[in-house]
Amino acid sequence: MTRLQTEFHRLYVPHPAHDDDTPPAGLIDDLGRVRALVLEVAAPADWDELAKVWRGVQADLGLPPPAIAASGTDGLQLWFSLSEPLAVAPAQAFLEALRRRYLPELTARRVRLWPAQEAAGVRHAQPVPMLMEASGNWSAFVASDLAPLFADTPWLDVPPGDDGQAHLLSGLSSISPALLANALTLLTPVNVAEPAATDRANRDDRASAHRMDATGSPDPKAFLQAVMNDASVPLALRIEAAKALLPHTTAR
Repeated sequence: MTRLQTEFHRLYVPHPAHDDDTPPAGLIDDLGRVRALVLEVAAPADWDELAKVWRGVQADLGLPPPAIAASGTDGLQLWFSLSEPLAVAPAQAFLEALRRRYLPELTARRVRLWPAQEAAGVRHAQPVPMLMEASGNWSAFVASDLAPLFADTPWLDVPPGDDGQAHLLSGLSSISPALLANALTLLTPVNVAEPAATDRANRDDRASAHRMDATGSPDPKAFLQAVMNDASVPLALRIEAAKALLPHTTAR
């Protein structure tokens, strides 16, 4: 593998299930898990808006900085790396929680989140860098100080250099299960009180990863519960999710 491929695999490609297995060909493994979470602001590619997420996850949530990419078409992206693969449903809910916290005023059509569950199955973002056949332009990872320059033209018209792309990725690190669980806690609104009449069926419904709140977004508390109960999620992350839920559990 080239240095760029090595760095991309280190950050974003799911680990093989066993030491003697070959890594997955794409960003989704055979169990439907991912290590790359991608949030894009598009049409237009507004770095001022996306920078709210880029800065916020570091300053507010204590996460390592995600990579920044020009999509090659009409958007700017943030690429988050997980040290352990995560099932699609909690991955989507985490991205939705970020969108709700940092981009509440942007319309849904301008904020793209991957992986995405679609009728035909799970779809992920295209790897970066990549040639866009229709236009002849390239997607590319970019440095934070250069990101504003790509707001009007979020692409390169020449292939980005492999060494430069690898260098940008080499300084990045992955989000550990403990850091992810802590971020989820910070993104989860405090539940001050539950109506006394809430029955078990309603509580079970809230435990669903797809439960929507009044804003139409997945409930971060439900996200933590989904992570805790998902057997495909690494045990360390399930334990951290359970710890994060403790402050929201009331004595019965």
